[in-house]
Amino acid sequence: MQYLKNYFHLWTRQLAHIYHYYIHGPKGNEANAVTKEISPFNNIDIQISLFEKGKVPKIVNLREIKDDMQTLYINTAADSFEFKAHVEEEGIVEGIIRYHPFLYDKETYPDDPCFPSRLNDDDDDDCFLVEKGARGKRPIFECFWNGRLIPYTTVEDFDWCAPPKKRGLAPIECYNRISGALFTNDKFQVSTNKLTFMDLELKLKDKNTLFTRIFNGQEQRMKIDREFALWLKDCHEKYDKQIKFTVFKGITVRTDVLSKRMQSPWTMYAAIEWDGKTYKTGQLVKTTKTHPIFYGSIEKFYLYGDHDGDIFATGGEVQIALEPQALYAETKIIPISKLDRTVSDKVVKKYIEDEMARLPDKLSVTWPEGDELLPNETRFAGTPIGALRIEILNKKGEAMQKLPGTSHGGSKKLLVELKVILHSPTENKEIISHISQHGGKWPYWFKKMENLQKLGNYSLKLQVVLNESNADTYAGRPLPSKVFKFTIVEGKPEKFLVGLLELPFRIGVPFSIPLELQDEFGHATHLTNRIRPILEASGLTLKHEDIPVATKCVIKGVTAKGCVNNCQGKNFNLKITLPGLKEDTQVIKIRLQPGPPRQLKVKPDSEILKIENGTAFPFQVEVLDESGNITAQPELIVHCKFLGASDLPVYSVDCSNGGTNILTGPVIHVQNIKKDQILKARFEVLNCKDVPPVEKIIKLLPSSHVARLQVLSMNGQKALQIKHQDEISCVAGQVMNKLIFQMYDEAEREIPITAAAAEKIKVNWTPKIDRELLMQGLLPDVKVPTSVKDARYCLITYLDEHVSLESAFTVRPVPDEPKHIKCKLKGSNTLQMGEELQSEIDVMITDQFGNQVQTMTSACVNSLGVSGPGLDKSNLKITWQESTQTMKVKGIQYKPCLLGSKELCFAWREFSDFIRVNLVAGSPAKLQLVDWPELEKPVAVINGRELQRPLIVQLCDQWGNPTPEPNVKINLTKSSNLKLVPSNQQHKTDDTGRANLGVFRVHAPRGEHILQIKASYNKAILDCLVITVNVLPDPEKPICLNVKYDKSSSFPAGGTFPDFMVSVLSEDDTIIKNINPARISMKMWEAQSGRVRTPVDVTTFSCSKVKDDKEDGFFYFRDKVVPERVGTYMIQFTFAMDKTNMLNSEQIIIEVVPNDPVRLLPDSLPATPAVSNVRAQTSRTLVKDLYLHLMDEYNNHTGLDLVGKIIAKIKSPNEDFEIPQFQGKVNTVEFPLENGSAEINLVLAEDSPGRDSTEYILVFEPHLPALKKPLEPYCLSFMFYNDSKKQQLMATLTREKDQLSKSIDLYRKMFDTTNQLVAEMKCQVKEAETREALLKNELKKHQIELPQTNTLQYVDSLLKKKVLEQEGVMKQPRRTCTLPNYPKGNQDILGKIAHLAQIEDNEAAKVISWHLASDMDCVVTLTTEAARSIFDETQGRQQVLPLDSIYKKTLPDWSRPLPHLRNGRTFFRPIGNPVFARDLLTFPDNIEHCQTVFGMLLGDTIIIDNLDAANHYRKEVVKITHCPTLLTREGDRIRSNGKFGGLQNKAPPMDKLRGMVFGAPMPKLYSTISAQIDLLQQYRAAVIKFDSVNKDLDLHLQSLNTPEMQKRKQELAEQEKSLKLVKQKLGMTPALSDKGAESLLQPIILDISDTPIPPKRMRRDTVKKLYSSEEWISSTAKQQQQQELQMAPSELNGTPRKRKA
Repeated sequence: MQYLKNYFHLWTRQLAHIYHYYIHGPKGNEANAVTKEISPFNNIDIQISLFEKGKVPKIVNLREIKDDMQTLYINTAADSFEFKAHVEEEGIVEGIIRYHPFLYDKETYPDDPCFPSRLNDDDDDDCFLVEKGARGKRPIFECFWNGRLIPYTTVEDFDWCAPPKKRGLAPIECYNRISGALFTNDKFQVSTNKLTFMDLELKLKDKNTLFTRIFNGQEQRMKIDREFALWLKDCHEKYDKQIKFTVFKGITVRTDVLSKRMQSPWTMYAAIEWDGKTYKTGQLVKTTKTHPIFYGSIEKFYLYGDHDGDIFATGGEVQIALEPQALYAETKIIPISKLDRTVSDKVVKKYIEDEMARLPDKLSVTWPEGDELLPNETRFAGTPIGALRIEILNKKGEAMQKLPGTSHGGSKKLLVELKVILHSPTENKEIISHISQHGGKWPYWFKKMENLQKLGNYSLKLQVVLNESNADTYAGRPLPSKVFKFTIVEGKPEKFLVGLLELPFRIGVPFSIPLELQDEFGHATHLTNRIRPILEASGLTLKHEDIPVATKCVIKGVTAKGCVNNCQGKNFNLKITLPGLKEDTQVIKIRLQPGPPRQLKVKPDSEILKIENGTAFPFQVEVLDESGNITAQPELIVHCKFLGASDLPVYSVDCSNGGTNILTGPVIHVQNIKKDQILKARFEVLNCKDVPPVEKIIKLLPSSHVARLQVLSMNGQKALQIKHQDEISCVAGQVMNKLIFQMYDEAEREIPITAAAAEKIKVNWTPKIDRELLMQGLLPDVKVPTSVKDARYCLITYLDEHVSLESAFTVRPVPDEPKHIKCKLKGSNTLQMGEELQSEIDVMITDQFGNQVQTMTSACVNSLGVSGPGLDKSNLKITWQESTQTMKVKGIQYKPCLLGSKELCFAWREFSDFIRVNLVAGSPAKLQLVDWPELEKPVAVINGRELQRPLIVQLCDQWGNPTPEPNVKINLTKSSNLKLVPSNQQHKTDDTGRANLGVFRVHAPRGEHILQIKASYNKAILDCLVITVNVLPDPEKPICLNVKYDKSSSFPAGGTFPDFMVSVLSEDDTIIKNINPARISMKMWEAQSGRVRTPVDVTTFSCSKVKDDKEDGFFYFRDKVVPERVGTYMIQFTFAMDKTNMLNSEQIIIEVVPNDPVRLLPDSLPATPAVSNVRAQTSRTLVKDLYLHLMDEYNNHTGLDLVGKIIAKIKSPNEDFEIPQFQGKVNTVEFPLENGSAEINLVLAEDSPGRDSTEYILVFEPHLPALKKPLEPYCLSFMFYNDSKKQQLMATLTREKDQLSKSIDLYRKMFDTTNQLVAEMKCQVKEAETREALLKNELKKHQIELPQTNTLQYVDSLLKKKVLEQEGVMKQPRRTCTLPNYPKGNQDILGKIAHLAQIEDNEAAKVISWHLASDMDCVVTLTTEAARSIFDETQGRQQVLPLDSIYKKTLPDWSRPLPHLRNGRTFFRPIGNPVFARDLLTFPDNIEHCQTVFGMLLGDTIIIDNLDAANHYRKEVVKITHCPTLLTREGDRIRSNGKFGGLQNKAPPMDKLRGMVFGAPMPKLYSTISAQIDLLQQYRAAVIKFDSVNKDLDLHLQSLNTPEMQKRKQELAEQEKSLKLVKQKLGMTPALSDKGAESLLQPIILDISDTPIPPKRMRRDTVKKLYSSEEWISSTAKQQQQQELQMAPSELNGTPRKRKA
């Protein structure tokens, strides 16, 4: 049992070896397989569990064990040899032999701890057994029976696979590098315990046993011994490594290899170590056993396969560059074995110098036929270049046609290439290219060149090239060449072209003709002599200048004159001739337009023109050029000015378009003209000084049209003229007639009124005019206005096409005889009760039209009388006002009466009039509260809540009438312990005399408190109001958190907290129930000195699920993890009362103590020691001042109460027999362990044994008697050297290795955190996307379709629309219960019955409310105690109904059918739609309690349509069962005893119920809209969250691809590569380095792009595991990531840092 407990990992490993093929299938656990086939054996799982009392169970799955022997055999084998043995008749044995190659100076055959390959004799320490190679003394084959290992049966070997006596194809040591396994069928017997085969080995070694090889799954009969020998030889050559390839250069593909399969991969190296010699790149070598023999320098070494870094191997090839490279310029690849290892560098260099002497050196160029091209010569275009003769000369001056021949093969011919290149700023263009070869008897020759015509800089280049490749270099060296540079310029002018002309061309305007001169090849050139050009054009007269000698050729000063048809111009052919050129003539087409304006022509041509006064005259004007062509240009304005009188018009016309137009304008009119008058007209073109003006004489004649109007009034027989704007007085209401009208022209001649003229005459006092009377000269009659204030303005107008005339006069009326009296109130018509009217009343006497009569005297006052209901005449006064001719009345006052509008009657003689005055309340005298009917009772209010209604104060006079007095100050006084929110502020009354103090929130101790409302008016104190407030405690207001837990518990690091039970207490010290658990949380943070407030980086825990057996109102925090770091922590529980206010519990201080020790660790990881056995003690010191501590699972220092010892010893990872010893020649050293710590100092013994350059392990084993479970030892590897200098060098390398290891560890931690954060963010994106899709589908179910784009804008607008619809539904008129509800001062109070239910149907609500009228005011409570409390508070005035006093067994079943339905049958067909009254009720809250209440009150009461239907229903029901009370929708009631009729059984109208009626529920549309709004709000939040997390993920992924991040990845790869090289230099064992201290904390770096999204539970577990002992409480992973990404470069290059989650 002790073995099972103490060596759990060893015997589970052995079980994994025994059942290896059960678990992993026929092929075993292939860790390096690219793809694993799905096998039926994968569903076999063997799990081992070890249960110890008081400890966590140890559970291991055998599939997860990776170091069992079969796994090691399979994964360390390089190749395998499969065979089959046929035994007797049906016995079959399948076998496999695996080859474990020799690598890197060591064997790779796996070592079995149970059967070590190296054994030492315990009896004699000086005697060693000789090793038997890699396998040692172990047999080759292990035996499996039906896939299960038979452990006690092995087979040493077979004859054909045993080591041969003579040397075979493979070395003898290769036979010790094989392992094997035999698989038998069930034809072989095994022992009962399945530990031993009975006769397997005897049958296999029987001579009749047939062995065959399995190749590619096929069984083949062949000589098994030869096949095995060949296979072993191939494994040796292929996998054993003997040549050391160093200085890795990369992986390449070799296209020179014929076999495509062998073209890649090939690894390149720069050096090898072979046979004690080092061959490097650039070293001169010579080959042997090649034809021919090559001389060259090493370029690189090739080794087939994909390798990385230095490696041992057999074979390989070398690439050499043949020397001299200037002569050969080629490389050869030969096997490394063909290098001549005996040749010296001197011999190779001498051969290279002799070969360099015969290479070509320069060119010789001659011109046999003339036309020699000189260097930098300038030539005209078209000048030829003569033929060229060329010779190639070597350094000796000898001509040569090919490269010198060698013994390596045939020589190469030489050619000469000629190229002519045109140079430009953008490119160099090759114009001519020829290649010439040597003819044997004639030299290199190029013909004459005559086609060089383009201008520019040229180069003629002669270059020696190779015959086959045309290469101008050979072996990296340029061949001889020669270059001639020259320039080609333009020739003499031979022809010309006309350039671009500047348009337009106009008569008389000079213009230029640009010309472009060209030579015979079309190149632009210039004149050498002055030329007189010749210009010709039909119909034109041309003038021009000569062409001077200049860079540009232009004919200047060309002027043309002639006739063109119109303003658009005319086309002409212009012929240009330049005498002396080869092509001297060009013809161009031009369009000639009219020239600038030079003269003006005006029609008619007569010099004197006659015009009647008041008319306009049109003139025809034309603008001409100097040739008489009509011309036009912009802003061509012709102007005409008339002279000879004042105020004459000016004519103007625009001729810019056609050059001609009609010039006219306003009429010419001269005032008061009586005879003919002479005027002068002056015509000129503005802005054209070159055009002379034109003048004409105008004779103006008097007009014959109407010029003056005259009106006459007949006064008897005499006619009086009414002048323009005269005033005429007439009695109001009379008529003016016999008005005469006359018209005159400019010569004062009267113009008779014709019918046509009468149509043009209008008057303003009548719409219709009698034309017959008007033709007789009479105007329509004028009616005088009835009011003296209204004067009539009379206007006569005449309007024709020539003139507009008018004549006007005013008629002013005067008053008539007295007919009425008129009263007028001056000022406000309002007077207060008990006071006089402040305004005065004026009484005037008027005529029949209301015009005041001005002829009255003061005697008329005696005839005036005043009367009215309630009028007090005691102070009435009437006086006469002489200035206004009116009577004034004062002292109007009323006796106390009803307020409102009052009528006053005023009478004078037989005339009377009335006035209304407004009687309002008097001055404020007292205060009243609005809508507070029962102030004699205390007003009940819950502490912290608002009053039932606002405090509205009304000012009243002494008679109780409301007084609308504004700005009266209202003060509210209260006791000191009563607090009102909002705070008590001074208020003023509004225009109605009211002051709204608002709805106050009351905060006060329990009991009655007094409020007084006071006011003062005109320094007088008004009667104050007193309100008594009864304050009740709030049962729903949380005031504190009650936390219960086991205070005697301890808190070990990483453990679990005891259960915390939290409840929320209200003001009345009761537990608040029905609280959402999400509002209560547990916060924890590490206590820090000097900090009082809660820090930001706190850890928050949510509430655990409530168990069924726990009391309601309690919240539990179970299984919360204790921090992993030791220290003092603070715990506080928080209740979120709303979004901003939090209720915190008292802070709980806990001490986290260390957990049980599990390991031994130093303060910091020490550097790898490098020691030697020399005399100096510093070189022999292993560790100095090393402090080892007992640590728990979370690296907390623990075991302070433990006492024991630490035993230090040295082990070899390779089971080396030479083990170094400590000082004093001892193998172990003990150190005391006190308070969980021990100080270690270790020094090796001088001349200590040990193998040079070997890695050993320093093991520290803790021995603690008090611990039942032994602790793991702490191991520290060190390097041992026999040489002190080598030890110092290796110590430097060791420090470098440690620094690199720390830096790599830091990088890996950073990338691990990055990958974890990316996975978490991807999961958040996935969850947000799923949430959005789910809500979108829900919206579709509610008939809401969302667009693909601008979703958020659409949702926002739709939300606004839905909220408006919801508000509209809420504002719709709805039946409500106006009965005041009782304050819920206790959770046991449900409320009044009228407020507990709602009924949708109005008629049903009316009749049910009336039926329960006596119960509507009753308060329902859950307990009798709460009912008694209300009873006491109201002195017994309030009805109460406790639910715990109801006998519930007699309550009706709410699912019971109507009485006419029994057992699923209908006994009769009812009429009137009967339904239970209780089924029409809906309950907003407390459904179960409400069903109890209304089940008791209503019982089985039924609602039916009308009384007839009710009587019919009762009549039928009583035949089968008892009939309950029936209520009709019309308001009738039939009691359960059958009685109906009378007022007591008839419901009154709804308004008579005084608000005691059940309210109506919200319409169904409201709930539908509310659900849609809720879904839209959730969807909007989901879209915003999805966009947010998506952007965060994109930004984070972009940050991972920044140059800085890529640089860090590159630095990590470089440091890993450097670490590998350092380890190779140190000679460290890879197996040991993997187990070293630096690998204990290395996380696995995940590929970010392929990181899967873990499920939530896995993520939580991962985050929990990532917490270290120093960083249990931390901020979010994203903050950690940002901190790590901001690390300094020095920290990333080796500075140790603590690990962060």
